[in-house]
Amino acid sequence: MRRRRTAAAAALAGTALFGLQSCAPTTDRSHADGPDALARLQRQTVTWHGCRTGPDDTIGKELDDAKAQCAEVTVPLDYSHPGGRTIKVAMSRLKATDPEHRRGTLLYNPGGPGVPATYLALMLKKAEPRVAARYDLIGMDPRFVGRSTPLNCKWPTSSIGSAGTDRRTFDRSVVLAKDLASRCADHRDVLPHASTRNTARDMDVIRAALGESELSYLGSSYGTYLGEVYLQLFPRRADRVVLDSALNPDLYGPDLTSTSGPAVTAVLEDWAAWAARHHDDYHLGATAAEVLATVDKLNRSTVRSPLNVGSHRVDSRMLPELLWNVNAGDSDELYAAYAADIRDLSDAARGIKVTPNERLEGVLTGLSAADTDGTFSVQTAIQCADRASSRDPETYYRSIQAHRVDEPLFGPLTRNITPCSFWPTAPAERATKVHNQVPALMVGATGDPAAVYPGQRVAHRALAGSRLVTLRGAFRHTVYAGLFAPRNQCIDDTVNRYLIDGKLPSTDTTCPLTSPTSEG
Repeated sequence: MRRRRTAAAAALAGTALFGLQSCAPTTDRSHADGPDALARLQRQTVTWHGCRTGPDDTIGKELDDAKAQCAEVTVPLDYSHPGGRTIKVAMSRLKATDPEHRRGTLLYNPGGPGVPATYLALMLKKAEPRVAARYDLIGMDPRFVGRSTPLNCKWPTSSIGSAGTDRRTFDRSVVLAKDLASRCADHRDVLPHASTRNTARDMDVIRAALGESELSYLGSSYGTYLGEVYLQLFPRRADRVVLDSALNPDLYGPDLTSTSGPAVTAVLEDWAAWAARHHDDYHLGATAAEVLATVDKLNRSTVRSPLNVGSHRVDSRMLPELLWNVNAGDSDELYAAYAADIRDLSDAARGIKVTPNERLEGVLTGLSAADTDGTFSVQTAIQCADRASSRDPETYYRSIQAHRVDEPLFGPLTRNITPCSFWPTAPAERATKVHNQVPALMVGATGDPAAVYPGQRVAHRALAGSRLVTLRGAFRHTVYAGLFAPRNQCIDDTVNRYLIDGKLPSTDTTCPLTSPTSEG
């Protein structure tokens, strides 16, 4: 789950976003609202077409070149009134490359929330051609995202950031959160319907419209919560379901990241040990303690005054967001990129004129930019529609203050207030209580900084028919297929055996962090 617009989230969203359509929710007056209204939508004809929307749509061209097809399905805005207003949900399809052995349709959601998946289905095909041989791969842009009917509150910022060091800086977060929420007030007629429950229902309309009796599913990060909800709402429609880095279904909502601070700190400590071994390259400290002291000094520098990093100013609100990007993955390559970022920031803290490296420049630009594509506002809308949060700012300030000592760096970020505290609408439904025995395969890492491992265990107990395969000693978020983190052959083989051959492990098991072919 990507509550903050981290480097990984910004890169992911930036890679996948298409130009937003200008269509708004429409009213379907051709059919009365009644028991047959949803059935008519489930029987709708899916009209496939090319994916490219114009000469500048390079991603659409790449999908067309890969022989993908694109389409839109009509779904109810409000499933309690399926004959009323409708919206469009966009999707892509990559047909099974071995049609003689095709076994069904697999829908992929990479997380977010608020991340389009029409293009990312192509990433899955490239990463796991054996799975692509046996399944039609569907990448769905969830409602209000990407090519689907959009929701854009036109926010002037792409994040709220950290609450900073004191009451004054926290109060700035409160003012910003209240302002952002107010900018969504004009959309109050659709906001309650942005929920994960409705996205799961959209998935089932797609299943039916494609003529499938069952749907296979791969979800990672937030996509695991979407999968958990689908399993609860449609247990008899699920075929083979894989949840990569599962979120705690009892906590999912605006405040889920409040549990992430210690886990991200653990990743930072692992990286610090790596950086100490590479002191000759980055000069951040010869021991892990010295490296962490460098980071602490950097943090204290921004409290005194913002850092000048190229054309950007990095203050105590922004720095924890930059440091959060240690969760990108624990490979040598990703740790080295993070070390280069810290080197540039440390130089700036020492008064050295810095031209940020290309990656850091991209992250800083993204954090400083307006939310022009609506990614941050729709992500927030989904969370606010899923679960109510406290409307008292003091709840958040007390939580931050209570953890100033044990979470000095990340606590003010992960525990900060969100626009949901001032949201113009309440959730239309209660949060989904997940508890069933539908078979599913769960995979995840013990050191996951976003889907913390205790939360994965809660999800595993809620899905009593699941098997959990744990990658021990890894500090990464998502573990399958190398899509967003380093590959592990044991994990990949286990998932592929299940998706292709239907072999669910007989018991929970573990995978070693490394093997002769485990990292790629």
